[in-house]
Amino acid sequence: MPELTQDQLAHRAARLSWLLFDVDGVMTDGRLYYGPDGEQLKAFEVRDGLGLKLAQRAGLKVGILTGRESKALANRAKELGLDTLLMDRPEKGPAFLHFLDRNGVAADRVGYMGDDLVDLPVISRCGLSFAPADAIPEVLDRVDRVLTLAGGRGVVREMIEVVLRARGDWDRVVAPFFT
Repeated sequence: MPELTQDQLAHRAARLSWLLFDVDGVMTDGRLYYGPDGEQLKAFEVRDGLGLKLAQRAGLKVGILTGRESKALANRAKELGLDTLLMDRPEKGPAFLHFLDRNGVAADRVGYMGDDLVDLPVISRCGLSFAPADAIPEVLDRVDRVLTLAGGRGVVREMIEVVLRARGDWDRVVAPFFT
């Protein structure tokens, strides 16, 4: 798919009210860690957390749609004050439709980032789609924008900055850090 022009990106970004993210391969590097008692461990990039807060400051709602269930993820989502957390949803197409219905939002008002085959049903329906640089080729070929960073390396923050700059919100939401 040809990359969007700046005008197309700005138009679609302005319509967004939600940003949703996959976790493994997007918010993390995709590797699974298990502790000695079988507990699942995840490493999150701290800059992504600030990015999610900046998106909320700009008036967007943010959430997670993931195929796996994880206590570590539930704790991180609570810590960040995310607007929704949809875990244990390996069939992301129906989960996305349920999310839209439950939140009374149209698909074109949702931005989404995913990296693997299970994300394609959401990528094909949402208003603005993104992928980390290390996503699989089938995803890279179908998203509106391929980002420069790999999953788990700050790509969530990169996506949020792209969206907020396209909307004209970036300077306003980061201004308090410069005073």
